[in-house]
Amino acid sequence: MIDDGLARRLKALACTAPLHDLDARKTRLEFAEAGVYQMAEIAFQVIDQVTVAMDFDRGANHDEVIARIVPFVAAQAPDRPPAEHEKITRWVLDNLINVGTTDRGFRVVYGAFGQAGTYERRGFDFKLLVEFADPNGEVYLRASDEAINVLIGALDTDVESAQIAAEIKLDNLIRRGKLSDAQAAAQQARYTTVRYAERLREKLEATRRDVRMVDWETEVPALIEDALTHVAARYRAETAILANICKARDEAEDPDRKRKAANLVEIVSDCINRHTQLQTRLIEAGSVFRAEQDRQQFSGPARRATVDLFGQLMSPILALPLTDASGPTGAFFHAATGLATPLALRLCDLVRLLITPTQERDDLIADVPEPDLIPLPDPDVFTEEQWAYADALLNVEEVPRRLSGLLAQARRVDPDLPRLVMLRALYAVSPELGVALRQGDQTVLLAVDDGTRLDDPEFGGADLLVGVARLTDPTATGGTAVDEITNLQEGEVA
Repeated sequence: MIDDGLARRLKALACTAPLHDLDARKTRLEFAEAGVYQMAEIAFQVIDQVTVAMDFDRGANHDEVIARIVPFVAAQAPDRPPAEHEKITRWVLDNLINVGTTDRGFRVVYGAFGQAGTYERRGFDFKLLVEFADPNGEVYLRASDEAINVLIGALDTDVESAQIAAEIKLDNLIRRGKLSDAQAAAQQARYTTVRYAERLREKLEATRRDVRMVDWETEVPALIEDALTHVAARYRAETAILANICKARDEAEDPDRKRKAANLVEIVSDCINRHTQLQTRLIEAGSVFRAEQDRQQFSGPARRATVDLFGQLMSPILALPLTDASGPTGAFFHAATGLATPLALRLCDLVRLLITPTQERDDLIADVPEPDLIPLPDPDVFTEEQWAYADALLNVEEVPRRLSGLLAQARRVDPDLPRLVMLRALYAVSPELGVALRQGDQTVLLAVDDGTRLDDPEFGGADLLVGVARLTDPTATGGTAVDEITNLQEGEVA
């Protein structure tokens, strides 16, 4: 038989698995010796801060959450540097978001008994912290229902009964002077209020996407009515509790007791403000539904998502036998090809089509004229004057020259000329001697690196020795193609 209570407890236990995994993996961190840190406690603090910072429209900022958690992390290891505390906090936050995965969610497999009484393995997908983006592109965090359940321990309890129990417990603790326990109870009450607002926000968001996805006939009106009753009752209870806390704070003589009472005043005041915001959203929920109903009714047919051929059709079918795969593939291609329109819709169209004589057509069509295309001229990077001056500058006859001197002389004439000189000098490091011989050239430009570093404001590298080598025909001498090359490394440098 199916045990719903067992399934709920297994899901509740699964929500705590990422927190336990933090402590299991902390010793493998490379940037710090993290054995001294209690990662689960830091994770609870992170979820706490995100939940407190949430309101109806926005969530918590990443950097603000980290700044609030760093002092708690520093208290665990005060002798470690502040940079390490921030890295630890950011690592815990990223793991709660599950950064690095495709959907940034957690998945846990648990077992349950199905309808036939057989044991089945099922997957439970959940998230703890979720990233949202506003219209301006700013990313903020919100705590999921599972994360809030982990904090307040309401994994299998009714929301309203848990809130009433928390209020009664808080009032009794304050009357008995146990302010530390009262602060914990007040925080639980605030978390439950946040979850109530989160449920309403999800319903309104679903309504804005598609009004037909939300049951506005029974489910949402019941939720609004229960929430309004909840807000009215909690507002009266928390106002009375706030008066008792203020009285305890004013009458306290112990500084620690006065500080705890002041913290309780702040928490309960925040609860009252959240109730006011929730009441405003509850009142506006009906108008949001009517506005979205009118907008979606006249916005045309709903757009359907396209079929993912690889993920939804190809991958599942490849794992099936041929006999089982023919059915879904045939249904897909039958629906994808659409209807075939016949050539003749009526009998008179068919008769006209049959008695119409065929038209005689030539076997060959007319010649297609070839367009007269004029090639576009390539834009010249350097002018003819620059090429002429570079030829004159590189006409080094007897004494080789340094590349730095050539660049400096070219820069005095034209600021763009050094680039041409540099390109030609680099080409001269390995000249094409065979091409020069076939063209009948008597000389060739040659550049040699002797290890001197180039000192130039625009270029870097080696300060090459640039000179001219004379060529002779190898068939006439029976020797090498280079008859005489000036010794650039040992010769005089100009």
